[in-house]
Amino acid sequence: MGERRTRARSALGWVLIGVAVVLIGAVVTLLSSDGWREREPLDPEGAGPDGARAIVSILREQGVEVVEADRRGQALAALETPGTTLVITDPWYLSDDTILALADAADDTVVLDPSAETAALLAPGAEHSGFGDGPVEPACALPAAERAGAILPGRGFTAPSGVTGCYPVGDGHALLRSERPSPVTLIDGTELFDNAHLAAEGNAALGLGLIGTHDRVVWFVPSLADADDGEAAPQLGDLVPPWLTPAIVLLLVAGLAAAVWRGRRFGPLVAERLPVTVRGSETLEGRARLYARAADPPHAAALLRDGATERMARRLGLAATASRAEVADAAAVRVGGRAAVIRAILEDSPATDADLAEFGTRLRDLEDAVEAAVRTTSGPSAR
Repeated sequence: MGERRTRARSALGWVLIGVAVVLIGAVVTLLSSDGWREREPLDPEGAGPDGARAIVSILREQGVEVVEADRRGQALAALETPGTTLVITDPWYLSDDTILALADAADDTVVLDPSAETAALLAPGAEHSGFGDGPVEPACALPAAERAGAILPGRGFTAPSGVTGCYPVGDGHALLRSERPSPVTLIDGTELFDNAHLAAEGNAALGLGLIGTHDRVVWFVPSLADADDGEAAPQLGDLVPPWLTPAIVLLLVAGLAAAVWRGRRFGPLVAERLPVTVRGSETLEGRARLYARAADPPHAAALLRDGATERMARRLGLAATASRAEVADAAAVRVGGRAAVIRAILEDSPATDADLAEFGTRLRDLEDAVEAAVRTTSGPSAR
């Protein structure tokens, strides 16, 4: 009787493990599918607040063919069809030559998140001019802007000679239109054309007027794979079948479940008597005294630099492991400064206590500027 009971428990355990494995496998497969992958801002299939599915759906309802591209080669191939508008969501990963090649290949180009460098490249002489703080009228003769009326603008840029500027922002405009060999429009679409802001003021009318000028649109979402010149080398995800990752995860989960089921059961935790217990606060205080006694400004500066870099990366939406160069470039875009100057601040290595104090002040000022720029950028969203 006892042996039969033991076998029943063993069989029940295997059944429960099988059910758990099937359920976990279904969840992993669902989450690894394309519909659940993390999408970039203004992604044409993005249904979240920062996606662009709403405006893309309206364009398609109006008969405009929208071709999605996430590689430079795909975008250039799609632009071979005449009468095509190119939409670039964020040119951060693209080189200057790539941006110019794409703009020259399109009949009309709309850059939805231009940096100061991109604006100066496509409209030579353009500079960052601040951020919008309320609804503004177009104040220009551009037909799409006149039809749309007032909008709530984001970033603005100065309009050099020969470039049309609409929607005054500070000393510049929220929309720049350069006629180049083919027309190029620069506008902060992250504050106008994403799902969260499209219905505000005349945002939708302006977006449709700028992007829907032709019957065909190539919507290009650049990625890290486009950072190098030429065709990007295939990544690991391109070389393995899509089912491999869920299968590996499923095997790991099954192994863990079997280990938990058949593994040795440990008893309750037992507190071990130690000769002495040192509180964490005392350890921290002792380490601080050692740093002070060592009088080692470079080491202290490294601690300050690492902390400031991590905090700024978090505020700028970068990964916690972002390098100082990546943080400096992103901070330069946000505050409108020179990347070389910000890199010099982060790479400085003070040798004396006085230099360390000055270094700390510069770091604090840089953090404050990034904080203010990020808060100002997110200001229209709060309205």
